[in-house]
Amino acid sequence: MLWGSNARNAHPIFFHHVLKGVYNGARLYAVDPRRTSSAEWADVWLGIDVGSDIALANALGREILAAGLENRAFIEHATINVELYEKTVEPYTLDYAEQLTGVPAAAIRELAHRYAEADRAQICWTLGITEHHTGVDNVLSLINLALLTGHVGRYGSGLNPLRGQNNVQGGGDMGAIPNKLPGFKDIENDAERGRFEQAWGVPLPANRGWHLSEMFEAMDRGELRAAYIMGENPAESEADVAHCRKLLDGLDHLVVQDIFLTKTAEYADVVFPAAADWCEADGTVTNSERRVQRTRKALDPPGQAWPDITIITELAKRMGHDWGNPTAEQAWDELRSLSAMHTGMSYRRLDELGGIQWPCPDENHPGSALLHERLWADPLEGPPAPFHACEWLPPIDTLTEQFPLRMTTVRRLDSYNTGVQTDGYSSPLWERESLRISPEDAAQLGFDDGERVLISSRRGAIEAPLRCDPSLRPGLTWMTPHASGEADVNLLTNESWDPKSGTSEFKATAIRIDRLTPEKQRG
Repeated sequence: MLWGSNARNAHPIFFHHVLKGVYNGARLYAVDPRRTSSAEWADVWLGIDVGSDIALANALGREILAAGLENRAFIEHATINVELYEKTVEPYTLDYAEQLTGVPAAAIRELAHRYAEADRAQICWTLGITEHHTGVDNVLSLINLALLTGHVGRYGSGLNPLRGQNNVQGGGDMGAIPNKLPGFKDIENDAERGRFEQAWGVPLPANRGWHLSEMFEAMDRGELRAAYIMGENPAESEADVAHCRKLLDGLDHLVVQDIFLTKTAEYADVVFPAAADWCEADGTVTNSERRVQRTRKALDPPGQAWPDITIITELAKRMGHDWGNPTAEQAWDELRSLSAMHTGMSYRRLDELGGIQWPCPDENHPGSALLHERLWADPLEGPPAPFHACEWLPPIDTLTEQFPLRMTTVRRLDSYNTGVQTDGYSSPLWERESLRISPEDAAQLGFDDGERVLISSRRGAIEAPLRCDPSLRPGLTWMTPHASGEADVNLLTNESWDPKSGTSEFKATAIRIDRLTPEKQRG
């Protein structure tokens, strides 16, 4: 299952492996509001209405239970809370799910049976699942399906959140999460926090910090007055970005550390020019399958640019803490001394083995190819995996007569995120930014293909060309965040966020389209 992911565009190397599987006989089901270039390769495309993912997942689970296709032995051995889950999904009949999702009941039934009966099965997802006000519950509803069928912790079966960058996983591993220390240790656990305090010689906060959305809310309240932003471009990437820019501009002090002078850096009081660490410094990255690999310096940084580790240690020195001049390996060895899942990953072993998958608890351990294999051990190793009760909730930005169309944001193959790394280069695939709309909606609204229009949401308005896209069903439109200079789409998007993750609901904006005056159309 490729769910909420156009991997053909967003993860093209990964998708080559998917195509190899299809060529070798695997069945591919694509769950996506758009008939994407990935869905064109699928055996079945389930054209789901934006924001109804939990309803579809619950219906799949209910059908699996009703047909007696669940893996009852695995459930009893390795999970808890199945009774609560069964009660939660019971109302989500095939017919009810069709009403909520727009997916035909027969297609839901086919997918449920195919997934449950498969010898091996995977669910892969990306931002189409997570960028909702119910993003965490969307993911948990997919995890429920894997637990229900036992498609987890076995070779060829599992849950695969496709990472959007080469080191997203590594950032989380290193503690770049408000409630975690390196190695995913909980900062509110006194014993775990105490180990780090002893090693670092300083007291640490006993409570979790703010996530990104909470930081901006704290700016709005006047509680957060200074910010240090590394390798992030919120002045273009945040939802309701006009509000974000106002908050950044109102800070007492803003520091930005980046390899480019981004839109965010333009608001900064101080800019630290950073090296491109992937080729201008030594270090490690961790990929989607938890494989830690070495990166090696190939070039000297240009001009006044420094590697991140140098900037941070020099800043610490000026704040009264002389950490010396640690190498990347020394910093890594300190991490290994505190994070049990990395202990066995010395640079020597990473070189010898070409990378190692965590957890790797000692230097005789080969690494862990399967993260959840423990669920099949007899007796069970560690705690059982919990089912979660997830109820469907509609998108916050409701459709009305004033805002009758749904807009979702997507990524294109030729571009990357806010365009910082890609907009300066030409590409034969590049297309001018536009609002994509179904031919049926364009005809009904009386717009011509290519006409420049006014696009409005409850938060703002932008002008952009309109392009007909036959892959879209009526009522659905899309834009990308890649080119804010052409069409500043995040002036429209909804900053309401998931209370569990802090992620804004980029994928479900309610909009309307209006005709411009002839003068503005020519402009």
